[in-house]
Amino acid sequence: MATPYLQMIVEDVPSTQDLARSEFADLPQVVIAPGQSEGRGRSGATWENADRALAVSVAWRVADADFRPFSLMAGLAALRTFGGVVRLKWPNDVLKDGKKVGGILVERADAVVVAGMGLNLFWLEPPDGAGSLNTDDPGPESFKEPGALWAAEFMGLVDGDGWPIDDYRDACETLGRNITWEPDGRGKAVDIAESGALLVENEAGISELVSGAVRHIR
Repeated sequence: MATPYLQMIVEDVPSTQDLARSEFADLPQVVIAPGQSEGRGRSGATWENADRALAVSVAWRVADADFRPFSLMAGLAALRTFGGVVRLKWPNDVLKDGKKVGGILVERADAVVVAGMGLNLFWLEPPDGAGSLNTDDPGPESFKEPGALWAAEFMGLVDGDGWPIDDYRDACETLGRNITWEPDGRGKAVDIAESGALLVENEAGISELVSGAVRHIR
């Protein structure tokens, strides 16, 4: 039986991550908003709202021994929500036509995890490397349905056993590419481990990347 959860829609919020965490009590708490004024990306990266955006976060209590790759699972939830229109870049990005349209942020403190997704629904003039899910303005209410669908898909994955690693492999644009990573790493992404780590091959052999930004070499 699926775990029940609470859902709230807010029009104005500094951070859906922070609100989901503060509102969380016994049941998982979902927060959906059309953007955020103090949102943050991975490693504190600056948040930029698109013309039409979605910010959605869910907070829940996780078992001590559950260290599944929730950021990758959140990306899979986006893939399922949008019917394969999007692709995934390890470990946190949602892509459409090779451009970033969304990002995933997972924060864990003790037994509470907060997973969030920011998505560009429409952006008339996005910055370089960014895009949006829609080419036409879908309207001011367009954030509600995809936010709710993503939360339902993600909580379904959390409720299950393990995680669908083969589905992630199939959707991951990083696999098979030559990549670089900080500070001076370079190699070819060859697989995803069960832990969610990216397996990279270079002259030194096979290495595991467990986090951090990677760049695709075109």
